[in-house]
Amino acid sequence: MVRVILPQHLRTLARVQGEVPVEVAGPVTQRSLLDALEAQYPMLRGTIREHVTKRRRPFIRFFACEEDLSHEPDDALLPQAVVDGVEPLLIVGAMAGG
Repeated sequence: MVRVILPQHLRTLARVQGEVPVEVAGPVTQRSLLDALEAQYPMLRGTIREHVTKRRRPFIRFFACEEDLSHEPDDALLPQAVVDGVEPLLIVGAMAGG
């Protein structure tokens, strides 16, 4: 079971509080995790990734194990600590401006 922490506005949209447990079949990659998350919470489709291209939206970042995984390939395996449920995957809305 993978643990996911969503930003507040997406927790509100998905009507969840705290961490979201997500069951992922097969290898745990960004793509497979986000596919499982969107299947479990269809209202999140298009909020983290573009509908058609499935590319990460520009102001969304992924962090785990104190690393920015945002620019890793979609099919790269997530860290073992995330797969084992020891560490959560954080989905963060980045801020811009000055």
